Amino acid sequence: MNKQQNILIIGAGLCGSLLALRLGQRGFNVAVYEMRPDLRKTDISAGRSINLAFSDRGNKAMKLVGIEDKVKSLCIPMNGRMLHDKEGQTFLSNYSGRDHEYINSISRGELNGLLLTEAEKHDNVTIHFNKRCKSVDFENTTVLFQDYSTKDEFIEDADAIIATDGAGSALRKSYYLERKFLFSFSQDYLTHGYKELSILPTETGDYKTYKNALHIWPRGDFMVIALPNLDGSFTVTLFLSYDKGEYNFNNLTTPEVVIEFFQKEFPDALELMPNLAEDFFENPTAPLGTVKCSPWHFKGNTLLMGDSAHAIVPFYGQGMNASFEDVVEFDGILDKHEAELSNGQSAWETIFTEYEKTRKKDTDAIADLAIDNFHEMKDHVSNPIFQEKRKIEMALEKEFPNDYSSKYSLVTFNEHIGYREAMLRGRAQDKAIINMLDDGIISPSDDLKVILKKVKTKTEAILEDDRIAGLH
Repeated sequence: MNKQQNILIIGAGLCGSLLALRLGQRGFNVAVYEMRPDLRKTDISAGRSINLAFSDRGNKAMKLVGIEDKVKSLCIPMNGRMLHDKEGQTFLSNYSGRDHEYINSISRGELNGLLLTEAEKHDNVTIHFNKRCKSVDFENTTVLFQDYSTKDEFIEDADAIIATDGAGSALRKSYYLERKFLFSFSQDYLTHGYKELSILPTETGDYKTYKNALHIWPRGDFMVIALPNLDGSFTVTLFLSYDKGEYNFNNLTTPEVVIEFFQKEFPDALELMPNLAEDFFENPTAPLGTVKCSPWHFKGNTLLMGDSAHAIVPFYGQGMNASFEDVVEFDGILDKHEAELSNGQSAWETIFTEYEKTRKKDTDAIADLAIDNFHEMKDHVSNPIFQEKRKIEMALEKEFPNDYSSKYSLVTFNEHIGYREAMLRGRAQDKAIINMLDDGIISPSDDLKVILKKVKTKTEAILEDDRIAGLH
């Protein structure tokens, strides 16, 4: 690789550190600037999703950079959703009828730290912390930074700038405010926010409830979820409206009301959380939003990647996985244009254009799917017809592992197909099964071969109708 190619990355979070590692492996000179301190030396998690769901699309990226085994040691397998009703009864709903398909709980900090350490092993990669990006001059490919401690401002330039600085991206802000080209941008917030809580380990360091599941307390318009950590604790998240309903974030103002709310709605969770009130008032309440924008790039100078281009709500467990898959897709496009880059030609505009063209339809799809799953998790999972549908799908996946995949499986475990294709087929299948259950055309007790044939026929008919209606 031509060493004249200098890449500047804004943001050393999960996407930025992976991108730095991969570009470093490819031989580029990479400089990364991060506004926060080095998370390997200081704890900066406070109330911000300290663990995440890691699945096949994310793992595809770990294979690409050769650290799959190191990442695996940070993972706790979750085979399904453990549903908790108000009486404290539990029901385990597997994610897949295939035993080898499951998602993992992983520590954000540990994974991010590993990626930074791996990236820094390359002499051509440098990472600078405590440097805030104030603005980007995307016409001249320069960035204005400010050092947090000295307050000194300085300008850096590069052959190409890639912003992986999250939902509040400084580069995206520059695109929007400068008005130098037509830039479309939307930011949609849910009426719900979230707050991080915790279930601490037992005195002997064990888990207080079943370890290998994503726990959900669905309550119609709000819910609590819990993911396991390696130290025996669970990270618990309350998703609740800001101002609607008997209990909401705006009226949960005293420890007594918070305890009363949990006693009424989540009594079995409350038993595991003597630290509830303390966590509740120590941790912030944060909003949940979706960011979509276009274009993601300006000429061959600058590019948005990861959450800076497509932030999504967390309900499909795909935010990190989608950002990691961005790097894999980008890497594939670099492969196609390696000759031009090696010859010192500036192929960045072609690369950025092609990357956005192939990637945006899929990131738009996972954003929409994540909102669908919000409603599914807080409400539909406890609906009898939904449970019948899941029962049929689990049986079909188990009996015909090569012939059937649910929407969840298509999105989460079929990393060789794009999110958009997974969404269209998955939604059509859901519609087919629910309609046929509703009309009495199929039931969970029917012969599975017959059910599979009916589901496939009906799904293809719905896909064809969608195609004619111009939905594809």
